[in-house]
Amino acid sequence: MSKGLSELDGKVAVITGAASGIGRALAMGLWRKGCHLALIDINAEGLQQLQGQLIRTGDARKVSLHVADVSNKQRMREVSAEVVAAHQCAHLLINNAGIGYEAAFPRTSLETWEHVVGVNLWGTIYGCHYFMPHLAKADQAHIVNLSSLFGIVGMAGQTAYCTTKYAVRGFSESLQEELRGTSIGLTVVHPGSVATNIMKTSGGDDPLLMQRLVDWFEQNAIQPEAAAAQIIAAIEKGKPRLLITREAVFADCVKRLLPVFGNKIIGDLVIRTLGLEDMREKRRLQWQQTMVDGDPWD
Repeated sequence: MSKGLSELDGKVAVITGAASGIGRALAMGLWRKGCHLALIDINAEGLQQLQGQLIRTGDARKVSLHVADVSNKQRMREVSAEVVAAHQCAHLLINNAGIGYEAAFPRTSLETWEHVVGVNLWGTIYGCHYFMPHLAKADQAHIVNLSSLFGIVGMAGQTAYCTTKYAVRGFSESLQEELRGTSIGLTVVHPGSVATNIMKTSGGDDPLLMQRLVDWFEQNAIQPEAAAAQIIAAIEKGKPRLLITREAVFADCVKRLLPVFGNKIIGDLVIRTLGLEDMREKRRLQWQQTMVDGDPWD
């Protein structure tokens, strides 16, 4: 079985969601390790800014930019061909792109579900599907799939996000077994609170709540560079699973000990920590109204 990529110098790393947050920090960290980079994001301007920052070092290594919506199957097929044309190979794939949505299930439209599932789950599957043949040609290769703390514990108001992150976890663990004994390793990552743009770019049915979450993350979450450093170390060591932040470790322990009741314990703790008791009451009233009305949600 793959032991990870202990030597990253000269390797080609493909990163989705590379224009900001953890993806951007990974690009910077892997560049310092000597990697060539294929950077994928829907944000063309963000990619160009990152490229400018990288090439200012004067290094001769190659950086290719690929503007793409990872939920678009045809575009991801094209991107895999573009990357190989630019770099001739691929050694590391990081499926990092992700979005969120904060709302109770009755307030989450099917269009929102399709969008979140498209980016978080299909984007990961497309990345693995289209890049796997190229990774298989390398002597050693590695995949990193970003799940979440919410791929460990179910959280009210996060049905779409939790669904996709649990799915990424299950997909990754199954794929790990299929890859056992091959030259390709896989790490599934469960970050807790990381100060990325996901809260700013995520949708929701309550703008004031979203702003409160943004403010809390800016004040309390760890920086993307700290998360990226742990992910790169996991790649080098070939770790199959990585928990980032104390809350992710705590949630994992509680769920192992209390698979059912653990959700309530962790949910109550999150609500108190974020000071969102009023949000919980609002969600209760929304469900109550939904049950009374009995009308189709669409």
